[in-house]
Amino acid sequence: IQLWDYRVGTVIDRFEEHDGPVRGVDFHLQEPLIVSGGDDYKIKVWDYKLRRCLFTLLGHLDYIRTVQFHPNANQFPWILSASDDQTLRLWDFQKRTCLSVLTGHNHYVMCAAFHPSEDLIVSASLDQTVRVWDTTGLRKKQMGGGPEVAPLGMEPTSRAGAAALNVQAELFGTNDVVVKYVLEGHDRGVNWASFHPTLPLLASAADDRQVKLWRMSETKAWEVDTLRGHANNVSCCLFHPKHDLVVSNSEDRSIRVWDVSKRVGVQTFRREGDRFWILAAHKSQNLLAAGHDSGMIVFKLERERPASAQGPASKLYYVRGRELFSHDFARASAGSTGVDIPVASLRRVGQQAQTDGIGSAPRFLAYNQHNPSEGNVLVCSDVDGGTYELVTFSLSNASGSVTDGKRGNCLGPGVFLGRNRFAVLDRHQRQIVIKNLNNETTKRLQPPVPNVDGLLEGGASGRVLLRAEDRAILFEVQSRRVLGEITAPKIKNVVWAPDGSKVAILCKYGIVIADRQLEQLCSISDNVRIKSGAWDVSPSGGTANQLFLYTTLNHVKYVLPSGDTGTIRTLDNPLYAMRVVKDQLFCLDREARPRVISVDTTEARFKLALAQKRYGAVMHMVRHSRLCGRAIVAYLQSKGFPEVALHFVRDPRTRFRL
Repeated sequence: IQLWDYRVGTVIDRFEEHDGPVRGVDFHLQEPLIVSGGDDYKIKVWDYKLRRCLFTLLGHLDYIRTVQFHPNANQFPWILSASDDQTLRLWDFQKRTCLSVLTGHNHYVMCAAFHPSEDLIVSASLDQTVRVWDTTGLRKKQMGGGPEVAPLGMEPTSRAGAAALNVQAELFGTNDVVVKYVLEGHDRGVNWASFHPTLPLLASAADDRQVKLWRMSETKAWEVDTLRGHANNVSCCLFHPKHDLVVSNSEDRSIRVWDVSKRVGVQTFRREGDRFWILAAHKSQNLLAAGHDSGMIVFKLERERPASAQGPASKLYYVRGRELFSHDFARASAGSTGVDIPVASLRRVGQQAQTDGIGSAPRFLAYNQHNPSEGNVLVCSDVDGGTYELVTFSLSNASGSVTDGKRGNCLGPGVFLGRNRFAVLDRHQRQIVIKNLNNETTKRLQPPVPNVDGLLEGGASGRVLLRAEDRAILFEVQSRRVLGEITAPKIKNVVWAPDGSKVAILCKYGIVIADRQLEQLCSISDNVRIKSGAWDVSPSGGTANQLFLYTTLNHVKYVLPSGDTGTIRTLDNPLYAMRVVKDQLFCLDREARPRVISVDTTEARFKLALAQKRYGAVMHMVRHSRLCGRAIVAYLQSKGFPEVALHFVRDPRTRFRL
């Protein structure tokens, strides 16, 4: 068993005690426990903090296929296992005993799972059936819910009667867990079955290359539909925790995504040489994992960065769901982040019917900073290979008229060039197409370099930044001149300082800061993906346009044009930085809700004041802020300021050295 940190892609630990293959493994949701089952007929429970096996549960007579902790394991200390001995077993992992043996399948049981909230279990078997079991009886018995009625009029008071009952239970099973439904419909063995998290639905995957959907009522269960498309045995399937989707994978080397309401396949991911076997979904984040012949992949079905753009002054424009919102950070008060004003409803783009959750949402937003008289927003999405929509609205009157419906095809984001012009990249010929606000093409330009795959903001009117492989090229449209170029790998985004003097080029694993002619000022790298960034716009303190804050998967960090970096705070969930004022970071979360978090930028301000030779400010911070630590002393020494470092040191020997 390997324990991975999937964010950085490293193995944290290995657990090796099973003889032979390990087929099933599961996490306890609250405690540092994992349960595993393998071909040695053993179930093992491990503590991954103590890094050892706590105990082994014996009883199965053949390979164990799956093991699972009860979703509410603090109240029900149960483990469910499925085996090739044609049974399911329920275990109490606190008492370390077998609670119940579920018999009824007449071939290998390939998987078994608890319902997330009800007293139900689902199992799938090579006998071509899916069974749903009711565990109400066992729960009542375990929780002391009323006396058990002895069958056949036996008096369980006598010792002989009790023994006879035990024998009977051993031979025929008890009525603690009863079969509620047997679902028949697959023509071959069924490899997997899973419950919908909230609705009374089931999905099953089988060797007949089909995924079937079933619905349950109180009294019966029936087949709703069949999803066809896999070209070999379907090994696993599950319902997406947040969207109306089923995800399945198969020995045909593909993962497929199906729309539950339309009941059609909407996405396929193929792998060259490896068959897929197993799937898992993250409980709270939009992440899926799939296991194949040579390892595993962790992936998501769509990007989660909300489409957003800075408007004039302290305004932010962004899309949530199908609505375009305007948010004014200046109206933030204690406890609230400001005011959300809906601007327009966005119609669905694209020809074909669309499914939420697989990337049909808007990806990019551009706001026209060059037009003071009205608001223009370009909304771009990846649908149909790339489309844009131009939305125009009144800035003074919030409920004023909105004009939309001006659309077209493009590759990547669109960029405003001036008061009444914008540029998009033509999908087919990769030309730069200039249009006016009536969506009429006024000019077509061949880019100065081949392989341009995206347009980014140019930082001033008439200029655009072209992304071509691992380079960014600053291009002036009117004169067709290249003003500068810079190398940066895997460019994702650019953020211009509000005064236009600097640009931060955000890459997948690094940031390059350059001046307005694209001369590099510094370049930093990070080992975790960079998510977003924003320039400081504090009215005082000398940090505006000098301090750049960026966020990664789980940190807020800063970088200065001098190349100095540091970590400011940790994040529970990724946030997208929009604006930095003094000690506040305004951002959007993945649900596109505006948030304000506090940040302490003292260290960055201190380094900045040193670099700008503002020694008055430096000494003021030395006396009045909580800067300390060897790192600061070492930093001051390396920069050649031992006399400032003296203020931080009490130790006589170090003082003498300084």
